[in-house]
Amino acid sequence: MSSQNNLESAGWFILVAVMWGGTNPFIKKGSRGIEAIKEDGKFRQTLSELIFLFSNWKYLLPFLINQSGSVVYYLTLATADISLAVPITNSLTFIFTILSGRLLGEKINNIQTYIGMVLVLIGVLLCVSDKW
Repeated sequence: MSSQNNLESAGWFILVAVMWGGTNPFIKKGSRGIEAIKEDGKFRQTLSELIFLFSNWKYLLPFLINQSGSVVYYLTLATADISLAVPITNSLTFIFTILSGRLLGEKINNIQTYIGMVLVLIGVLLCVSDKW
């Protein structure tokens, strides 16, 4: 696989990580209130929860973006090196989740979180450096 193709694939996988990680805190925030739904029977409970979620744009919009990221991921896997896909998407999703959570006001009170983010970035760079 050429380095140009690897670079292009890496860009798509970074986009997927942004779409997955960037939406996780919004999905969490948009689903607030689901725990208050109480119905008799598993079927009615599940149906009520689904109606709650899919009638709530604060949940539905980030969910659709997140799922679009999954479509991009699987389309990109067709021509990409799997050894690029996994470290880039999974590791960077973690970082984008933390950053978007921070944008929503979640506190990062622990220096170890920042150290972990730096180590994740270094790890991703080491994993994919031989591909270029």
